[in-house]
Amino acid sequence: MPSSTSAKAGGASPPGPPEDIVLKKKALAAQARAEGFAKMGVTRPDAVPELAGRLADFLAAGRHGQMGWMAERTGWRGDPAALWPEARSVVMLAEVYSPEHDPLAVLEHGERAAISVYAQGKDYHDIVKKRLKRLGRWLIKTYGGDIKVFVDTAPVMEKPLAQAAGLGWQGKHTNLLARDLGSWFFLGAIFTTLELPPDAPEVDHCGTCTACLDICPTSAFPAPFQLDARRCISYLTIEHKGPVDVGLRGLMGNRIYGCDDCLAVCPWNKFAQAASEMRYRGIIDAPPLADLAVLDDAGFRSRFSGSPIKRIGRDRFVRNVLYAIGNSAQPALRGVAQVLTEDADPAVADAARWAALRLGRAT
Repeated sequence: MPSSTSAKAGGASPPGPPEDIVLKKKALAAQARAEGFAKMGVTRPDAVPELAGRLADFLAAGRHGQMGWMAERTGWRGDPAALWPEARSVVMLAEVYSPEHDPLAVLEHGERAAISVYAQGKDYHDIVKKRLKRLGRWLIKTYGGDIKVFVDTAPVMEKPLAQAAGLGWQGKHTNLLARDLGSWFFLGAIFTTLELPPDAPEVDHCGTCTACLDICPTSAFPAPFQLDARRCISYLTIEHKGPVDVGLRGLMGNRIYGCDDCLAVCPWNKFAQAASEMRYRGIIDAPPLADLAVLDDAGFRSRFSGSPIKRIGRDRFVRNVLYAIGNSAQPALRGVAQVLTEDADPAVADAARWAALRLGRAT
């Protein structure tokens, strides 16, 4: 079909994309909404040529900490077009998980655990990937082509691609946010061999605001738009193996899995949409630290079945709980920590001794 054109003063405008691919994209967007996605955008696999350099600088500074996988397959991670050369378009999708409560409120209750909002529901990998696969199958059945879907499980830098696709922009905290969605949404990607018209990339709307930088307990942002994962509580509680640096433990508060401070404080959240399928299970909303510290491996697996928390394992989880106990200022929790000072896992035992000492009992 011929490309559509429109006249304007000074001459004809450049021809737009062929009408058939425009209609395909509109139909795909409608189907994405039917699947429960809040927003869709399209970009090219090669739309962010500066990725490789940014990744190289991040790795050279050692800011990835123990996340050695970030230094692997850098050819793919830094160049999405190399991941699957046959792909012609990248469809980026947003899945909202807006909280129904103030995530910062639990920080005032030191005897209870602060768990990142995204981990208070079912594992997002499973939910989002199922939706992506259904949408991808619909795309193939309707228009042909081939697809690959990704949800934080491959060397794909979703946030820069999402910004290139117009979903939002990477704020000063390096997370993606959007004027219509706020901070609370997951990202999924469908790489397709079909040609689809790309969206205009989103631009920065942070202005002079530094709320996300100012609230960080551990000063994990060396500068706006830069993150040192080695100081980030999300990294420390989820990715970091072994004992956490003593100088950082006291700054972690009662955060035992992830940290939402920089997301929760963002002013754009007033526009966030309501959560859909991501509802909270009260059992892990803000549970007492004492209940979590006593979990053995079987108890941990049972309690967090179907949750992303299960991925870090009992030992790292209980280590985090003990740091929170040490920060709780609750003398009644000394005994809980004392019991674990001889735990089989060295990091757990070390955390227990630290907590017991911090609460006033030498071991």
